[in-house]
Amino acid sequence: MDESSLNARRRSRELRRVAEERLDVLVVGLGATGAGAALDAASRGLRVAAIDAHDLAFGTSRWSSKMIHGGLRYLAKGQVDVAYESAVERGILLRTTAPHLVAAHPYLLPLTKAVSRRQAALVMSGYRLGDALRAAARTPRRLLPGPTRLSAARTRTLAPVLDGDGLRGALLSWDGRLLDDARLVVAIARTAAAHGARVLTRCRALRLTDGPTGRGALVRDELTGEEFDVRARVVINAAGVWAGGLDPEVKLRPSRGTHLVLAQGTLPGLIAGMHVPIPGETNRFALVLPQRDGRVYVGLTDEPVDGPVPDVPEVPEEDVRTLLEVLNGVLETQVTREAVAGAYAGLRPLLAADGHTADISRRHAVLSHDGIVTVVGGKLTTYRRMAEDAVDEAVSSAKLPARRSRTRKIPLVGAGPRPSGVPPRLAERYGSEAEAVYKLVKAHPEEVGLGITEGELLWSVRHEGALDEGDLLDRRTRIGLVKQDRDRALPATRDVLRRTPRD
Repeated sequence: MDESSLNARRRSRELRRVAEERLDVLVVGLGATGAGAALDAASRGLRVAAIDAHDLAFGTSRWSSKMIHGGLRYLAKGQVDVAYESAVERGILLRTTAPHLVAAHPYLLPLTKAVSRRQAALVMSGYRLGDALRAAARTPRRLLPGPTRLSAARTRTLAPVLDGDGLRGALLSWDGRLLDDARLVVAIARTAAAHGARVLTRCRALRLTDGPTGRGALVRDELTGEEFDVRARVVINAAGVWAGGLDPEVKLRPSRGTHLVLAQGTLPGLIAGMHVPIPGETNRFALVLPQRDGRVYVGLTDEPVDGPVPDVPEVPEEDVRTLLEVLNGVLETQVTREAVAGAYAGLRPLLAADGHTADISRRHAVLSHDGIVTVVGGKLTTYRRMAEDAVDEAVSSAKLPARRSRTRKIPLVGAGPRPSGVPPRLAERYGSEAEAVYKLVKAHPEEVGLGITEGELLWSVRHEGALDEGDLLDRRTRIGLVKQDRDRALPATRDVLRRTPRD
């Protein structure tokens, strides 16, 4: 555990070392792909540091739909290679690297009056093709059941909130889901640290530098204001929607994906997720995903974003209205604006292209020139493959002595056997580390919100790199998604930080 632990003390120690040494690879950005690149490079035996101006999973990686999907949407567009890649990466996560964080989940497509029998038949054909991809990716049936059709009565047992008038049943499919996308990034970063990568948050790359023996960056410690140079033979730019700020040759067209957070009790009895067809669209669906804490997430918009890229995107009221309209089209009782307890938006780093962002390919791209390797596009499900491709290019372009990628077979922190005798909620969040977390929980059982205790906050400070209240409330936990919950948890969170040694 100590080798993977991230905390303020380790950060201070490794900051001094990074300023003194020459790295093989500097990774800029600690979302899923950047953390994945740090793990990939470190596990090949390279000297690696990965930095982020903010925190682990600060950007797009924490604003996803929490789905680990098999690429069915890309299959419908004829992008078989993209769909297959998604299915393969989903299987790796389910089987090997993150079985404690990723699991199969059922999704219903309600067969309402708005869904014709022809459309239902086409969707079911797509589901069966997706199941064939599952088999081709060698993901066992026991981990991911196949699709089927349900009667109206059975549908209402899984989703009693549906309007029964004209409901013919539903198509049931299975896909992967994360309980928390930010926790996946934390696990990747900690695994990278265990393999020797220096993982440093609150370190902003002011600009990339060029020297006689390679690349690097002028970096500012955002906690102290100190600036220093980091030298490396090659830089991997994994800054997501901010990648163009480091490399002007990269042209992006960000796309905003908005999700609503419905208050607890808004959709009572909802067990399965739902895919709700978006009126006027052929292969686009809104996602309705119930959470363990009683909240429900509803997404996903796909709108182009122009102008400067904000640190935290705002959610336009138009997105809220659009998603509520789609959702209410299938419900017995309408969800009002007052039931929306919170909302969040993520920006996808798509390469600039003509047409609507919904139609831009989700293939990732690796761009390389003059010692800078930029990786953009893609999706959360395929972060590992994106990282592997970026490191492959970095190794090739800088002629680094490195082994081939090993990350297909490297379990992330927590992926071992779940201990017995711990609360199921802790086992789901922490996997094989749940017993150690439980000891802290028993010593500090005070609840701060959504069932999360002070002991868990202490764990995040000591082992998961949390440095301030935002790290704890907005990324290590998701209490901060709803402002009222965040406000209630803030005093206890600040107290935990005051009582925790920082050096």
